[in-house]
Amino acid sequence: MKKYLFILLFILGSIPIFSASAQMPIKILLVPGHDDEVWGSQYGNTKEADMNLSLAKELFNILKKDKRFEVHITREKGGYTKEFADYFASNMESISLFRDEAMAKRQAEISSGVFVPKTSVPHVKAKESVALKLYGLNKWANENKVDAMIHIHFNDYPRPSKWTIGKYKGFAVYIPEDQMVNSTESKLLGENIFLQLKKKYTVSTFEQEKAGLIQDQKLIALGSNGTLLPDVRSVLIEYGYIYRFKNKSARLQAYKNMSKLTAEGVKNYFLEVKN
Repeated sequence: MKKYLFILLFILGSIPIFSASAQMPIKILLVPGHDDEVWGSQYGNTKEADMNLSLAKELFNILKKDKRFEVHITREKGGYTKEFADYFASNMESISLFRDEAMAKRQAEISSGVFVPKTSVPHVKAKESVALKLYGLNKWANENKVDAMIHIHFNDYPRPSKWTIGKYKGFAVYIPEDQMVNSTESKLLGENIFLQLKKKYTVSTFEQEKAGLIQDQKLIALGSNGTLLPDVRSVLIEYGYIYRFKNKSARLQAYKNMSKLTAEGVKNYFLEVKN
């Protein structure tokens, strides 16, 4: 009897259990940054939006194989998926209202001292059309009870020309600042992804990113102006500086390696295995 009990306990102890109050399936939204109209950074003929999408597709393919995850992606080759193209087309007025109300509420919180503005790494201000889509994704995530949003980017900074190789290298993971309602769990998710990426890749050498995990309260992707619910975890990953991936074969391998490590971080956060 004791022998059978030991075997049963061993088996049960090896079953993954869900942490962080997530339900099955765990709903993940992958957001490959930018699009074909506003493609972000560029080195030579290589555009960041294309790199973001390539890495996101690798990550999508890994996670969708695990039936414990329900994975959505905002873009595909040629543009936004039908799900999100239709959402933007039908909801721009309500998205604009969602943004305006959130901004007004946050300004009132700042004026009353409830919320304290803090500076972070400077970013290029998003164009109006881009910003609205990002707020739209936050609105969609809230409405669809998304467990985690992962924004995928490659980094850059002002250089003399798009053919110039810059001096910085390395990755950074951006998470919501402590005052934001989705900060606590987003931070834990970000830490798990960071620890996996750090196994193979250098942390950013840019002075303001050297910590690796960067808190930010202004990035829309992270829920600026209180536009993400507490249960919607969000991280934005800058996987490296775009000019460091000039070789195509090296880029393709990086997508595979980075997506695999990111998936491990996601699983380590949501799924805890006791041996």
